[in-house]
Amino acid sequence: QVQLVESGGGLVQAGGSLRLSCAASGGTFSSYDMGWFRQAPGKEREFVAAISRRNGSRYYADSVKGRFTISRDNAKNTVYLQMNSLKPENTALYYCAADSKYCSDYGCYARRAWRYWGQGTQVTVSS
Repeated sequence: QVQLVESGGGLVQAGGSLRLSCAASGGTFSSYDMGWFRQAPGKEREFVAAISRRNGSRYYADSVKGRFTISRDNAKNTVYLQMNSLKPENTALYYCAADSKYCSDYGCYARRAWRYWGQGTQVTVSS
């Protein structure tokens, strides 16, 4: 059983930055693709970014490309999401996800493609 714990969320003004962290335990971190999703009030959970297990490939939603950067440190069993130039519309509960084993069935942008999930960390961006 894999456990994911997010941290680093908070309140920030528009244009500011935050770095989210997701610490994994209970599995072999380096064997998992990792991802970030977010869910705003009244909206469905949506894909933000993903990184391959060997840090060889990175993927971003069009809305965050150029502002957000996903990275991982396999020695620390941790994946990060650096968020720069934050906008009020980025306000959401951000979730960490692991093991995109069902990408072939649903596509990696789909929630159902990912096997494990954290409980989320809140990011609020004021205008």
